[in-house]
Amino acid sequence: MEVILKEDVNKLGHRGDVVKVADGYGRNYLLPGKLAMEATAANKAVIEQMKAASLRKSAAEKGGAEELAAQLNELVLNFERKTGENERLFGSVTSQDIAAELEVQGFKVDRRKIHLEEPLKSVGEFHVPIKLHREVSAHLQVNIKSDATENAAAAEVAADSVFKSTYTGELDDNRD
Repeated sequence: MEVILKEDVNKLGHRGDVVKVADGYGRNYLLPGKLAMEATAANKAVIEQMKAASLRKSAAEKGGAEELAAQLNELVLNFERKTGENERLFGSVTSQDIAAELEVQGFKVDRRKIHLEEPLKSVGEFHVPIKLHREVSAHLQVNIKSDATENAAAAEVAADSVFKSTYTGELDDNRD
């Protein structure tokens, strides 16, 4: 089946390309998702107009993406997570977490554009690539810190109460 792509599709082609795909992929994914249209004689005639409009749209998107990339390159996101031994996180920081934090800061970025090889699972400073346009990428700095200061304070209070009850004979609870 031949289709004309209306949007860029990863590992398939760019907007306006005529590509040959499996029938099921075209009928079940590309056509219902409005990512492509069938490559008929009438649609092929419309392709030329679509390509010109696509070039204008792509130039506008690229300009917007470059502005956003300049802002994101300066941005630093900070995450505090619980950690265990060897500064390993309980859980991880995923592209969805990064997208949510960007949205809180006023940036609308789709999580699929954030390219993490695997979720971040340790404390430290990371540079995360974000592909905003096929020709424009930004690198976002992500800092992950341990919330061990809270854990240390809670452990100190618990140890202090055990010390008090053991060595002074006082108990924390009021038993009659």
